[in-house]
Amino acid sequence: QVQLVESGGGLVQPGGSLRLSCAASGSIFSIEAMGWYRQAPGKQRELVALITSGGSTNYADSVKGRFTISGDNAKNTVYLQMNSLKPEDTAVYYCSADLRLGLYDPNEYGYWGQGTQVTVSS
Repeated sequence: QVQLVESGGGLVQPGGSLRLSCAASGSIFSIEAMGWYRQAPGKQRELVALITSGGSTNYADSVKGRFTISGDNAKNTVYLQMNSLKPEDTAVYYCSADLRLGLYDPNEYGYWGQGTQVTVSS
């Protein structure tokens, strides 16, 4: 069984900062990529940031320069540092992971965390 456990959401004022964490656990052979998505009420889920096992990153245009994704391979954990938060960043943030589960299984499997609420409001 694989689990993604998120933490770090909450209520913050505009201009403030939050740091989200997501730890992957279970029968994992390798992590190919981890990322963060978000879904605001009435909107589709969208990619926020992604980091590959090689360290390459990708960001949504709306968060470039404000958010930073990083990973700790030893802990199977990904972080999202969010600075200069805006009300439009309010959403449920979901952690995602593309994993391989065995040496002889070349397939990648996608997993989601349960989501953590981020609210930016004065």
